[in-house]
Amino acid sequence: MRIHQLPETLINQIAAGEVIERPASVVKELVENAIDAGAKRIEIATAAGGKALIRVIDDGSGMDAEDLALAVRRHCTSKLDERLDDIRTLGFRGEALPSIGSVARLTLRSRPGHAPHANEVSLAGGVPTPIKPAAANPGTTVEVRDLFFATPARLKFLKSDRAETAAITEVVRRIAIAFPAVRFTLSGPDRATLDLPAVGEDRLARIAQVLGGEFAANTIAVDAVREDVGLMGHVGLPTWNKANSLAQYAFVNGRPVQDKQILSAIRAAYSDTLPRGRYPVAVLWITLDPALVDVNVHPAKADVRFRDPGLVRGLIVGAIRQALTEGGDRASPSARLGLAGAFRAPGGVGGAPFAGTAARPSFAAASGLPRGGWQLGLSPSRPLEPAAAGFAEPDQPEISGALAPSARIGESATPDPALQAHPLGAVRTQIHENYIVAQTEDGLVIVDQHAAHERLVFERMKTALRAGRVPSQLLLLPEIIDLPEDDCDRLAERAADLAHLGLVLERFGPGAIAVRETPSMLGDTDVTGLIRDLADEIAEWDSADGLTERLEAVASTMACHGSVRSGRRMLPEEMNALLREMERTPGSGQCNHGRPTYIELKLSDIEKLFSRR
Repeated sequence: MRIHQLPETLINQIAAGEVIERPASVVKELVENAIDAGAKRIEIATAAGGKALIRVIDDGSGMDAEDLALAVRRHCTSKLDERLDDIRTLGFRGEALPSIGSVARLTLRSRPGHAPHANEVSLAGGVPTPIKPAAANPGTTVEVRDLFFATPARLKFLKSDRAETAAITEVVRRIAIAFPAVRFTLSGPDRATLDLPAVGEDRLARIAQVLGGEFAANTIAVDAVREDVGLMGHVGLPTWNKANSLAQYAFVNGRPVQDKQILSAIRAAYSDTLPRGRYPVAVLWITLDPALVDVNVHPAKADVRFRDPGLVRGLIVGAIRQALTEGGDRASPSARLGLAGAFRAPGGVGGAPFAGTAARPSFAAASGLPRGGWQLGLSPSRPLEPAAAGFAEPDQPEISGALAPSARIGESATPDPALQAHPLGAVRTQIHENYIVAQTEDGLVIVDQHAAHERLVFERMKTALRAGRVPSQLLLLPEIIDLPEDDCDRLAERAADLAHLGLVLERFGPGAIAVRETPSMLGDTDVTGLIRDLADEIAEWDSADGLTERLEAVASTMACHGSVRSGRRMLPEEMNALLREMERTPGSGQCNHGRPTYIELKLSDIEKLFSRR
């Protein structure tokens, strides 16, 4: 069989297999073209999840008849000269329109602002029609019908209309966040209309339009620079998290990307603050010299490659962790509202009393609590009773920094104003031997004593872990592990870093690694599995964070067993000392497993519960 050149239509259909994966890909390419044309208003309409119709109308610069004829030809573009290292537009390949026209029925109608009329060209299955005059406003209208009619195999693999509609919405939302000065309107018979008015350069206002008004109250600003790479944006409080990663938005030089390197860095920054299976909220803009990033990695342009990926990863992780350290320990307002909702009086109208209130026994009798320790009295004039024997059991860990224990809990109904001025306030009581209730100047705080102390112990362990070389244990016989030569080279290059973490290894002939010492914190670990996982991680990310994460997981487990347990009756001095240490410790707003350690309820919320506001 002799080599022959493929027909132009078939070449375009092959390219469409990479560029046009689904209707959302068509919307992405067309909206990016509109933005590159300087549009300030973009209207998108779809039908049947984009399979039957996609129409994009913009008020951009438009094209004359000559440019229109070239626009539907492959590798014709106005956005690229002869260099790929200085790309400043969203599109640059010149493949989108001919690819779409090869698998669908495509119509382009465009008019420059100075032209007396528009021009129109159509493609059906890759076959163009002659250009003809048309009536249209300045700008460009692109209409795509019967997507994938020329490639039925691809059509059969599309998802339901609802799923494709949702994917299109997500694409528009991501682009809208990147360009707040552009108005976006998304409509059609298959959806509710989404209208995002232009807000100038106010990124936070656009984010609120897309992600909701609660975004600003539950996030922290990030602003950092490292070696001419800038990072700006907002990241969510650890206690405000999601069930998936769809609320993570990243932009590189204004380009929306879904790059696994960036998503991995965000996940690493929250590594010990989120529950398993939960994802942080983040909107980040990365700016750097275009020559330092390659956007020509995949036809969809969703992935990028940085010249120095370690620098970018370190910037993201470091900046987010610093932001969380400085401002991430406050309770999420969403959690406060949820707590207020949980206190709503059940039944009755206008806060009617519970049925049978007069016949109810006293609090102490109803709860079955012993007449000792801290109890919530019904009369404000009756002082709380002294602690019973065994209040601080010797087998329980002590709270560092506590003052000498008092014989009685405060005789006065008024807490110490000096303690009240602290962010977590002054202790008033302990309920159910697990929850500390403190009073602040403008509300109250409820603290989970076990979760809070667990976090404090964990942070101390991490500090010790980073203070110097991790203690290691010498293996009686070195563990010899066979690996591909490339993996052996990568591990050998990182031997010094791994030795700092207590893992001592060296080359053992061709295709083998000898492990002589392992971190003592890991105990009797699977050395072969550990080395293979590290080799895979170094190959993918050029880092060895897996070992650090394993060590911190062990430290987390030890902290859980070494902290104040639920059911422990604590002295008031211990509880106040715990609150003060929480205020000094970064990350104390969440335990090692990502659960909140405290919830704050403002006085205004309490007054609303009792209809005082």
